[in-house]
Amino acid sequence: MDTQKNWNKILDIIKNQVSAVNFKGWFSKTEAAEISDTQITIKVPSAFFKDQLILKYNSIIRSSVNEALGKDLKLNFIIDSTISEKINSQKKGREEENEDSFFSLPQSQPQPVSNLNSKFTLENFVVGLTNNLAYAAAQAVIQNPGISYNPLFIYGPSGVGKTHLMQAIGNALLKKNPYLKIIIAPSEKFMNDFVQSIQTKKMGDFRSKYRNCGLFLIDDVQFISGKDSTQEEFFHTFNEIHSKNLQIVLTSDKPPNEIQKLEPRLLSRFQGGLMVDIQLPDFDTRMAILKAKLTERGESLPEDILNLIAENIVSNTRELEGKLIQILQMSRLKGETPTLDSLKNILGKPQNTNSKLDHRRVLSTVNNYFNLKLADLTGPRRQKELVLPRQLAMYILQKECGLPLERIGEILGGRDHTTIMHGVSKIDKAAQRDREIQRLLIELKHQLTN
Repeated sequence: MDTQKNWNKILDIIKNQVSAVNFKGWFSKTEAAEISDTQITIKVPSAFFKDQLILKYNSIIRSSVNEALGKDLKLNFIIDSTISEKINSQKKGREEENEDSFFSLPQSQPQPVSNLNSKFTLENFVVGLTNNLAYAAAQAVIQNPGISYNPLFIYGPSGVGKTHLMQAIGNALLKKNPYLKIIIAPSEKFMNDFVQSIQTKKMGDFRSKYRNCGLFLIDDVQFISGKDSTQEEFFHTFNEIHSKNLQIVLTSDKPPNEIQKLEPRLLSRFQGGLMVDIQLPDFDTRMAILKAKLTERGESLPEDILNLIAENIVSNTRELEGKLIQILQMSRLKGETPTLDSLKNILGKPQNTNSKLDHRRVLSTVNNYFNLKLADLTGPRRQKELVLPRQLAMYILQKECGLPLERIGEILGGRDHTTIMHGVSKIDKAAQRDREIQRLLIELKHQLTN
């Protein structure tokens, strides 16, 4: 039995059942090692490939084998890391041509990249059971942009590392080519720029900005749901970039099929590449994150202290880091090393058993702290002295109470969810570097939990 000839027959059948992008991404780096009377042994380049082929394409492969060979064979996958090297060598000319289209942009000097944070890299992304597939996919995209997994769609709850991974892809590709023009923006900015371009009659400038790029990174793409005109423009922008074999990376808090009021043609595009999810970190990953963050800050804590933090903070990475910073700040303020007893007061009850804070209590606490009235936070006044208290309230309502943006907008006098998103984001960023904001958050949270 001619193994390779039969495998090619099987691949021809598979090709008719999956998209061209998925066939290239998943099946071009496979080989048949052996075909016996009972099983077919398939070589794949990595454990990631093996897991994904079993998870997503097992039934398609088996039915294709049955159709090509007339028998139902057991599938056996083995890992051969040399496959990628062999295939890359065979396709060197073609891939160099593709890379030229991706990397060689006619520019005389490097382009400034707004919103690309150089601190987000693959090297400082903590990998665990809940995010390893997304991490491996990001590596593949960096190795073969526009070829492997296009688009890459990363989804999961807030604060688990989706934006970090997307930014890391941008930083890695920018390092390969400093001339690369990168578009990185939340979908809200895409929508706002689109609306503004209509109002100012500068659609040409808008399209030139978003379509003439080498890498297209859009965060929180779920926010274009229900926006018909924005979805129309996004669809054509997506097609223009994708048709040039240029890489697209999208993030969302939910998979494409769960985004409400998403046009079917966009759903099809989003599902046409690779979809990977990042889940809330498990205990081991939380421990690894805590240790990594301490290393970054040049600080240390005893193992039993880290264990207690990881056991109590079971939500996302952002909350975990925030609690760690709070503990370190309290330690400095008091001039003493944290103990298990003192930490229990800070951590309170474990998150999975702790009831949600009531929004009325949050507003009352913020009002009392800043000596304001309820109408000051919820009313239309925009005085400078109200901006910070209002944004702190937005942040706490979203991060501590877990309320959706739309609900927070209702609580704060009917404000738009984009206003709430901006306020939360502003405090989130400020808390990373501004000691005064860190102190305010610590004191407000302390009052809320005592």
